Amino acid sequence: MTLNVAVQMDPIARINHKGDSTFAMLLEAQKRGHKLSYYTPDKLSLRGNYVVAPVQSLSVRDIEGDYFTLGEPTRTNMESFDVVLLRQDPPFDLAYITSTHLLERIHPKTLVINDPASVRNAPEKIFVMGFSDLMPPTLISRDKDEINAFRAEHGAVVMKPLHGHGGAAVFRVLPQDMNFGSLYDLFSVTFKEQWVIQRFLPEVKHGDKRIILIDGEFAGAVNRVPAEDDLRSNMVRGGAAKATELSPREREICERVGPALRDLGLLFVGIDVIDGNLTEINVTSPTGIRAIAKLGGPDVAARVWDVIEAKRK
Repeated sequence: MTLNVAVQMDPIARINHKGDSTFAMLLEAQKRGHKLSYYTPDKLSLRGNYVVAPVQSLSVRDIEGDYFTLGEPTRTNMESFDVVLLRQDPPFDLAYITSTHLLERIHPKTLVINDPASVRNAPEKIFVMGFSDLMPPTLISRDKDEINAFRAEHGAVVMKPLHGHGGAAVFRVLPQDMNFGSLYDLFSVTFKEQWVIQRFLPEVKHGDKRIILIDGEFAGAVNRVPAEDDLRSNMVRGGAAKATELSPREREICERVGPALRDLGLLFVGIDVIDGNLTEINVTSPTGIRAIAKLGGPDVAARVWDVIEAKRK
């Protein structure tokens, strides 16, 4: 089977291809003989009933400094593709939401991974609240009295933007923290929506596990251990990738979450687990594929394309 595949992603010239999950997926697609095209989300247009974009043919290779080649842009009806990979990074803002509305018009005739309506309706830090019994105590609010009541009940908390990504603007707030007032003011000015306030889990020092689910099934995992002087375990923030196995509790979490993801067409998802506590369900542009492979884990990219090819049949 040869598929005509388009990838909607951030500028490819800016990625770190050595650790980029989208790049791993593209390498695997090319290896299987699929035809690749590329465009950035700002190039999508809706003209009458047709979604179009100036796409460029794409070839990829795992060579430092010479990892891709692009052809000339050609205005193309997006329905001509068999598969579109929705892979730009957050922030999950109105531009991101608009792109899901446009891609929803071609799905499922063109298979969009992940389902754009479900991506739009399952923001990573809100969708996860449907599994609150698997989570640490969590509040989504910007109301100061509500936040202070939560802090009084749970002590040290983590405070982060609702639609943030990559560990940006994540803070630990202590029970009697003199910085809280200033931090509250900063968040109030910077973020118009509610924020996430979550009980701090000290065991994060031993790692924040990224678990990949493909079509609702476990496909691989990596433990991300934060640097000694940092709260955040994200690898883009200096977290160290370590090989890992799933605990019985983590398998239970996968079994609970997996069917809901499958029902929503969320084929490639990364969930985050700290000390047996589910903290996020990442559906926009999950990472971890290359780290898992480098540590001798499963070939997640191959699993992604096995499932996509089966669905296209």
